[in-house]
Amino acid sequence: MKSLARFFTALGLALGLALAGVPAAAQQPPPLKPASPAAAAAAKEILAMKNASAMYASAVPNIVQQTKDQLMQSNINYQKDLNEVAVVVAQKLAGREKEIGEGMATVYANEFTEQELKDLVAFYKSPLGKKLLASEPRAIQFSMSYMKQWAQIFSETVNGEFRAEMRKRGKEI
Repeated sequence: MKSLARFFTALGLALGLALAGVPAAAQQPPPLKPASPAAAAAAKEILAMKNASAMYASAVPNIVQQTKDQLMQSNINYQKDLNEVAVVVAQKLAGREKEIGEGMATVYANEFTEQELKDLVAFYKSPLGKKLLASEPRAIQFSMSYMKQWAQIFSETVNGEFRAEMRKRGKEI
């Protein structure tokens, strides 16, 4: 499970870096239309088969911790109180991460038709679909490792090109 969490962290970082150059307007998702009950159910089934809840299971405690840490920086004298309040806030808001799953299901229902979602459910229940569900996290993890390795090597190439071009200008860097 820890490797899956690391995978999704790396994936999030990679996606964040990929989107860093995209204009802010392009990053905003379109408004979501309410999903039909059947489409929502199929989308939720797909997300359950993909174990998507593992991605956001610790969202509430993580956000509570991050908020506490930020408040602590400018309110160091309240450390004891902030630690106690963090427990209260985490308990009070426990379960709210389920909203993420609902939102993800609505996103899927907006991206796919009801029939497509039903077809995807059928596919994920097939032998190949089951294999994809089992193998995809590892394949993505290896892909991320490959991309990182490639970027490091390519960075050295780019650095070499910069140095060569600067030497042509009589400047050693």
